Amino acid sequence: MTIVIRRARVPDAAFLPAIETSAAELFREDPQLAWLAEAEVADVASHQQNIQRHPVWVAVTVDGVHCGFLNAETCDRELHVWEVSVARGYQGRGIGKRLLQAAREYAQQQRLDALTLSTFRQLPWNQPFYQRLGFVTLEAGQLAPRLRQVLADEARHGLPVERRCVMRLTL
Repeated sequence: MTIVIRRARVPDAAFLPAIETSAAELFREDPQLAWLAEAEVADVASHQQNIQRHPVWVAVTVDGVHCGFLNAETCDRELHVWEVSVARGYQGRGIGKRLLQAAREYAQQQRLDALTLSTFRQLPWNQPFYQRLGFVTLEAGQLAPRLRQVLADEARHGLPVERRCVMRLTL
């Protein structure tokens, strides 16, 4: 199956909530995180704003089916990846990896120093996945104030602090 990775356009926002909801189904496999499969996702208007203000990429089949997206934001000299979501039926096909490659190429073109993200420890499609792509888990003492704030905000939204980590890919 041919998948095209491209920068998102405002009309693409209509497809992103369904992708995020579908991708979250994977959390049902972890009893402590199963509630995330039912959690509210960003609405179309929020995705439209992201597309207008920040780098966002979509994965689309040659038949026009939107099956994944990545949204990010440039913070200082780093590109912070806020979310990578691939619809359940398309997972395991390298789409997430290709979305991250697009973000990496963008960051390199912008002469940024790194990609950063926060993710779950030990889930095969989270920390180990990013490690295979060259991301390194940062220890608490290595976190810039911005990244400490990301983790604090996640904790306020109910994510278990002990299961979260920040990762960095130096460019």
